[in-house]
Amino acid sequence: MNKRTAQSEFQQHRESIRQGVRRQRAVDFFNVLTGPLLVELPEAHLPAHRERLYPPTVTLSMFIKQVLEADGSCQRAVNGWVAQRAAEGFSSNSVHTGAYCRARQRLPAEMMMALTRETGKLLCTQADSGWRWRGRTVKLVDGTGISMPDTPGNQAQYPQPNSQASGVGFPLARLVGVICLSTGAVVDAAIGPFEGKGHSEHDLFRRLLGALCAGDVVLADALYCSYWLIATLQAQGIDVLFEQHGTRITDFRRGCRLGARDHIVSWCKPRRPDWMTPEQHASYPDKLTVRESKVDSRVLVTTVLDPRKTRKTDLLELYVQRWHVELDFRNIKTTLGMEVLRCLTPQMVKKELWVNLLAYNLIRLLMAQAAAESGRQPRELSFKHTVQIWSQWTALHSATRHDWQRDILFKLIAQVRVGQRPGRLEPRARKRRPKSYPWLKVPRTVARQQIRELGYLPNA
Repeated sequence: MNKRTAQSEFQQHRESIRQGVRRQRAVDFFNVLTGPLLVELPEAHLPAHRERLYPPTVTLSMFIKQVLEADGSCQRAVNGWVAQRAAEGFSSNSVHTGAYCRARQRLPAEMMMALTRETGKLLCTQADSGWRWRGRTVKLVDGTGISMPDTPGNQAQYPQPNSQASGVGFPLARLVGVICLSTGAVVDAAIGPFEGKGHSEHDLFRRLLGALCAGDVVLADALYCSYWLIATLQAQGIDVLFEQHGTRITDFRRGCRLGARDHIVSWCKPRRPDWMTPEQHASYPDKLTVRESKVDSRVLVTTVLDPRKTRKTDLLELYVQRWHVELDFRNIKTTLGMEVLRCLTPQMVKKELWVNLLAYNLIRLLMAQAAAESGRQPRELSFKHTVQIWSQWTALHSATRHDWQRDILFKLIAQVRVGQRPGRLEPRARKRRPKSYPWLKVPRTVARQQIRELGYLPNA
């Protein structure tokens, strides 16, 4: 086969994919929210495949819509696909979920990861200058826990906490994300076991340093206020703003005084921790110059040193926006339902995680477009409202076979704004009491056997 023939076949294959995307209503979400760049990106990651009932692009679109639906079951996704095919005059197919589940397993995780990172990068780099902090890109960093079904494979990859008895707890993963403050998009993420050496939030964050660029500002809580992280980021031309870690004593009588409880001080290099090699320790500078400012009972640590350009009150105004990362994780875990994953194997858990992040970024893409056209900030718009109206919009237009009207959709998205609640303080407690069921302290199979033999559960 010569080169010209190979290129011709490749073009025919690409055109067949595009025709399939245009023909099937189930991929409206995929087709509408992706431009030419994001159409070519998944094609580069698609494996060789034959024409099936669930082609990769259709499967990916169904997977994305599945995580956005209130009923995120595979049966609901297949039922919707069958109904659409019947309404459009295509041959009816089985409503069993086996073929769709196998199609999801064939999807390469690298494709979902690349799409998530590309959409996050696209939103972050093309954000309006008025959305940025003093013209600079601010990236939020934080971590959270993700639960999943209790299967042997998941337990092996993401062991449950040691405090839980065997057979009673659930596998638990740790997720660390880098999120754009301006648009709320996930720029990159790393996942690992919740416990164990090499899987702390710092370790996972070090995997994500490639998502940061010179000139960025990293905003995080006191957990990230580490000599090693600050030195690493400063060497790459990245500024930081953290709250002071509780183990470090701040003495404003030392260093170069900038104002009341505001000074520049040098931190001496700590002793080598156990996880660091002598060569790595020697590569760090002996001293680190940082600015410490106390404002509103907080001690903030930053590498933005010039007080004439950035006052300490400006630092506080930026730091209080760190709360957005908590709201973003709430949107991902609660609104999209990712707090407890559904898949039963580590491979599918990874895919489900990245599909949720991809769906989240695509909703953020809608919100950014709506904000740009309405003259508002993306953070002023409601994420849940956007998910709800997009789900209803696609369902209505699929049923009527009408092309979607982008201007009307974006106006509707921009109509609902989130409340302004500065200094919000809420107790982490529940008022409504749970039902008084006893705790299950043995594996469920053992509990069933005990009930069969004794007629009750003795450990309750």
